[in-house]
Amino acid sequence: MRNHYQITISDYRGARHFTLNQLMRRGLLTLASVLAVVMVSGTIVISMLSGRVGKLNSELVELEAERDQVEVERRALAQARDQLEADVQDRSLALQLLSDELENIEILIGLQAEPEKALAQRVDTASQTAFEKRLMLNSIPSGYPLDSDRVTSSYGMRQHPVYNREAMHGGIDFGTPVGTPVYATADGVVEWAAHHQSSGYGKMVRIIHNYGFSTVYGHLEDFEVASGNYVRRGDLLGYSGNTGVSTGPHLHYEVRHLNRRLDPATFLRWSISEYDILFANEDRVEWESLVEIIRSKAQAAERPSLLPVQSWSATLP
Repeated sequence: MRNHYQITISDYRGARHFTLNQLMRRGLLTLASVLAVVMVSGTIVISMLSGRVGKLNSELVELEAERDQVEVERRALAQARDQLEADVQDRSLALQLLSDELENIEILIGLQAEPEKALAQRVDTASQTAFEKRLMLNSIPSGYPLDSDRVTSSYGMRQHPVYNREAMHGGIDFGTPVGTPVYATADGVVEWAAHHQSSGYGKMVRIIHNYGFSTVYGHLEDFEVASGNYVRRGDLLGYSGNTGVSTGPHLHYEVRHLNRRLDPATFLRWSISEYDILFANEDRVEWESLVEIIRSKAQAAERPSLLPVQSWSATLP
């Protein structure tokens, strides 16, 4: 036969004849069978492995989610711990500062400091006298009326910069740009908040305080209060300017007692840390009787309050 080879196999059973095509077909069938078995087995194994991998992936996702949750909780706990440590440090520092401040107050008011004594007992002892001092500091002018200590003209006799003659300067001038905030130096009621022509102070605020004291703020640019307003120490009154008889932007500040001008310099320095300076340097006020009145007021009140203010009219220079 054309293109065919015949193979003869002889054995005890006789001779058998095969063509190459038959061998090839049988070989291919056998190979196909083997491949089919391998593919079916492989498919089964792959399916089983895929299911296992899917389950492992699902477990991995759950583990990662649990890990992330644990990490979030760990960070929250670490943050809470840090906050607690910061709070403890702040409270410890505040307690130490309070203890130190109490010692300073006890020294200022003439008490013997007793650091070993219970803190609550020391507060109860010191706060009564400190309350009287704070009441005086709020009721009587103290501190600076603006955030500047640049004095351009002090209290006393001087050569008037405009009229060119020697004259009494009844306050202190602070050199400051136009628009600088000006604050009340004690509790009181605003008696005047307008332009004051006769004094030369231009736009001016005058506050009546307790116990006969008053303050004047001259050459302002604008007001934040009006006549009749009650103000507390530190309240905004207005803004510095260059109005009235003035050679440049500044604030003219006066402290008066019974309408008598006093040197504001000592009142500027008066504070809880320099409490005795006012009584030592300003002898034109009957401090002894005033302190007795304030002591009785402090003992009658549980907390500082704005006491009734005496009002009277007075003509400014």
